Amino acid sequence: MPKLGMQPIRRRQLIQATLEAIDDVGLADATIARISKRAGVSAGIISHYFGGKDGLLESTMRQILWDLGNAVAQRRAQDDVESPREHLHAIIDGNFDRSQVNKIVMKTWLAFWSVSMHRADLQRLQRVNDRRLYSNLCHHFQRCLPRFDAQQAARGLAAMIDGLWLRGALAPQGIDVDRARQLAYDYVEEQLAHATSQAPINA
Repeated sequence: MPKLGMQPIRRRQLIQATLEAIDDVGLADATIARISKRAGVSAGIISHYFGGKDGLLESTMRQILWDLGNAVAQRRAQDDVESPREHLHAIIDGNFDRSQVNKIVMKTWLAFWSVSMHRADLQRLQRVNDRRLYSNLCHHFQRCLPRFDAQQAARGLAAMIDGLWLRGALAPQGIDVDRARQLAYDYVEEQLAHATSQAPINA
């Protein structure tokens, strides 16, 4: 996390420079010197506020995760989002938001997943994100399914969202967002079809 005192516009500028450097040359070669040159600041600024490249990467991922949470929250806050199905669709849509599926961010996500296996701080970020997704999905599935079924459905949808995103990130032609969303919607329908007739869904 950056130290207090950094202007938000400068922080965002450095994070954008980090994203662009990773896109250009990969995480290993996205050096402090390269990032600072792209951002038009001295390398000392990055060291002072972020403690180095590792701190800047963590802050970059926190920003991407904040963008993800905001994308989901905006969709769930809409007036017509009330039923479990609508909330589940909003979560799906947020995960395939433009902020999460543009080429630069996708490359950074892939780099983050790789590095998080070897860094405890980034692994914690990953766990928090995973738990938040599962918890939100489980909450809305439980509104119309028995607890165990809701948990299973939430695990399955979380895995599907991640899998569709990953396949899209690795595909030469890029991700087909509409197709990915529809496949996830279809999974939701299959799971909600198991709801008992005594517990109708307010679709």
